[in-house]
Amino acid sequence: MALYESWLGSIVEAALARGGRLVPAHRSMLEAREAEGNQTLWSLAAELGEPVRSYVARLMAIQDLLGTLP
Repeated sequence: MALYESWLGSIVEAALARGGRLVPAHRSMLEAREAEGNQTLWSLAAELGEPVRSYVARLMAIQDLLGTLP
């Protein structure tokens, strides 16, 4: 979970530094992450309880928003 959060945060920081734009490498990583699916994250979140499930849902929403950036 912490690795996912850190990975996603680094992409957010890079996009903000570029005026809300993704570099091609980050776009590729987001596409690969999307193709992998979220089952592993949801399984881990389910084991850890409601606060974690809500947090994972927010992280996934951020990932989805990143995918919409130019």
